[in-house]
Amino acid sequence: MTEGIAKKFMFVNRSAPYGTVYALESLEVVLISAAFDQDVSLVFVDDGVWQLKKGQQTKGIETKNFSPTYRALEGYDVEKLYVERESLEARGLDEGDLLVDVTVLSSGELGRLMDEQDVVLSF
Repeated sequence: MTEGIAKKFMFVNRSAPYGTVYALESLEVVLISAAFDQDVSLVFVDDGVWQLKKGQQTKGIETKNFSPTYRALEGYDVEKLYVERESLEARGLDEGDLLVDVTVLSSGELGRLMDEQDVVLSF
């Protein structure tokens, strides 16, 4: 990689926040990428939209609630968060249900945004 040129990394989160390691591992990779000054964006589609849902309670499943970490992303210069409109609507959610500010895009708009990336990783 040429020194000083950031690559555009997009991380697509498709999985529910708990029950698998995908959501937490995605978050860890995002933070690592941001630490190396890459141009990082996150997309939440399908059940991945649940990762951003306010009021997550994990005591009953004996798992640490890592959702507050999404609020810390801005401190790592990760400010490009996108949610697919159709995924929100299919789950009866709207922007007001989410922990952080996001840009809501249609699936077509997200597809065009994905085409602009150097690297797209799906979790």
